[in-house]
Amino acid sequence: MGGGLVDSYRVLEMALKPLSYWYSQDNVEDVAVNNPGGIWLRLRGRHAHPWHYYEDPKLTREYLYNIMYLIANTLEQPFGPEIQIPMLYTDLPGGHRFGGIMGQNVRYDENDLEGGIAFDIRVYRPDVDIKMEEFGLVKGGRLHQLNRLKNVEDPDDPYERLVLSIKRGDHLLISGGTATGKTTFLNNILKLLDEHKRIVTVEDTRELIVHQPNHVHLLVSRAGAANKFGYAQVVDLVNRFTPDSIICGEISTDNASAIWELMNTGHDNCFATIHADSAETAYRAFISRIMHTNRELDQDKTFKEMKERLRVVQINRDGNIRAITAIT
Repeated sequence: MGGGLVDSYRVLEMALKPLSYWYSQDNVEDVAVNNPGGIWLRLRGRHAHPWHYYEDPKLTREYLYNIMYLIANTLEQPFGPEIQIPMLYTDLPGGHRFGGIMGQNVRYDENDLEGGIAFDIRVYRPDVDIKMEEFGLVKGGRLHQLNRLKNVEDPDDPYERLVLSIKRGDHLLISGGTATGKTTFLNNILKLLDEHKRIVTVEDTRELIVHQPNHVHLLVSRAGAANKFGYAQVVDLVNRFTPDSIICGEISTDNASAIWELMNTGHDNCFATIHADSAETAYRAFISRIMHTNRELDQDKTFKEMKERLRVVQINRDGNIRAITAIT
């Protein structure tokens, strides 16, 4: 490694110190920055709520912006809203996995017109030896069922059925025609999610209201012309952000494949809305939109998988009366 490159790495390591202070701690396995002034740590081990927030005034907007550019320049990664590449994926010194995004595709709140920055650092710790028994695998033992609610039968009461579905991590598709209140209902559902969950939202227009403090809002241009951050890139970025729940906006021909892929990546509570007049046609509409970008889709197999993994909440309207008419 040349002297100039060594010097550049040293400069980067020095600049990273406000962050490495956090991710170098023994019990930390993940570090997330959602906005300036604070940091979220996912702690190693058996914690009731693994994500913990700490204020850090050193993490200013200016510092976060500068560190993203310094990481990209030092590690020779293409990055920058000015070249239409707002996301950055690389390994930091020490092997820690970095994934981030900056610019108009991140919105801190409804009034934020400037755009923001968010990133996640997956801590690499080769010295940590996790034994098989820590995964619950021991000779003569049984495999564990972490979420006991998965085995609870659906109650007859529709409200209780929906609440149970949310608590056990089911995916939900809010279906209805225009002006039936799909997004309004979805915002009400978000209030029922555990306050300790890490939420990532993906929309083309900022409409979702998340009350959980650990959240990131991503915006994707429906036209796809603003930059090189489209729905194909969304899947990679969202998975690097280690969410507990993924909340999407309206399903369209552009994003249907990506949303269905996100629903099959092992996350709980992936929610979205769709235009359809019944629960049955909601599944078919979802499949139809996926086929705009995936002509090889096995429709019968996908329909069966959707029925197994995806619960539809159907909203219909008669004049000024809006009502839930089905919960599959």
